[in-house]
Amino acid sequence: MQPQPHRKELERDLHDHLRGSGKHDPHCNSNKKFYSISRLNEDHVQAWLAQRCAGKIVLDYCCGNGQQALWLANRGAVAHGIDISPVSIENARREADQRALSGKVTFQVMDAEATGFADSFFDLIVISGVLHHLDLDRAYRELARILKPNGLIIVTEALRHNLLIHWYRKLTPHLRSAWETEHILGKEEIFSASRYFGAVRVERFFHLATLGAVPFRNLSLFVPVLNLLQAVDTALLRLPWLKWQSWMAVFVLEQPIKGPSSS
Repeated sequence: MQPQPHRKELERDLHDHLRGSGKHDPHCNSNKKFYSISRLNEDHVQAWLAQRCAGKIVLDYCCGNGQQALWLANRGAVAHGIDISPVSIENARREADQRALSGKVTFQVMDAEATGFADSFFDLIVISGVLHHLDLDRAYRELARILKPNGLIIVTEALRHNLLIHWYRKLTPHLRSAWETEHILGKEEIFSASRYFGAVRVERFFHLATLGAVPFRNLSLFVPVLNLLQAVDTALLRLPWLKWQSWMAVFVLEQPIKGPSSS
């Protein structure tokens, strides 16, 4: 019997395809319509980073095509990006060359669960929709190791609690690995980071009513509909019993624990 590929090989091959030969395939990009509303959470993270990143050593953890690292480099950060996908890293390096940023940002193919960085190397780490691809305990341990004692990590992750959203994930297996689908984060997984960080703080929840704007994404009504539904979410996602039903959460990790539990 042929040995089964390791989960990391499957992730690498999937993302090589999605960012290489499959990037123009509608079948491989059918969920991109939902990211028409993601500017809301992206703006929140970038405003947070803009206040802190200048002159700091910052890691775009599992950087994909490197857009976040390039944005950071443009704002005075010493930026690094890592990803398991060689195609993604090649795309990121090419984009850095085209933007004349090659001297300000470094991209490397690297295992996110066992990076080659020194202990306490980074001031800031930004993570966007990545942790559910990884062995979470190993990832948290490695992040605590490479973060400076006074460093900060900001994370954006999809949540698993909304049954309708999770049903859609299971209907679209071609867009993600089996590991990914089964390891979407929930409240328990987010706060399990407390094993490796002294403080775990959920900053904000995004996208419940605003998902209703997706069908309008190519129409002139999109912006007013999105703004209206964003106002609805502002009210709904304050409710403790409802906020975990949102599509995404942004949380911050700080005070990395450098003792035996993260060794």
